[in-house]
Amino acid sequence: MLLEALMHKGHSFVLFPFRVIWMEALLDGDFPVQVAISVPKRNFKRAVDRNLLKRRIREAYRKSKHSLYGFLQPAHKKIAVLIVYTAKEKQDYELMNVKINGVIERLQKEIGDGIA
Repeated sequence: MLLEALMHKGHSFVLFPFRVIWMEALLDGDFPVQVAISVPKRNFKRAVDRNLLKRRIREAYRKSKHSLYGFLQPAHKKIAVLIVYTAKEKQDYELMNVKINGVIERLQKEIGDGIA
């Protein structure tokens, strides 16, 4: 249900190799962000490749999420985020880490600008 609303009503931006869709949401729980990660089957036919990319993205997000949490908690905002991997080839972890940091900075800028 939340994923459908995110796809239809969410704000989006592209920061290669990711397409990020986000929206403010009423979330259950104590955490200010709920994240879903997608690696399309049409780009990576083998599940092992999709799983490898999702693990890399999750780890990069896990290491960087604290700045986003620190930004959202004082404002009492909660967001739902969908990260879609759009590249046609596998990227290494270091590049993904840098790009996820960029995604988090962009999310903070867009939320701060009052787009939501």
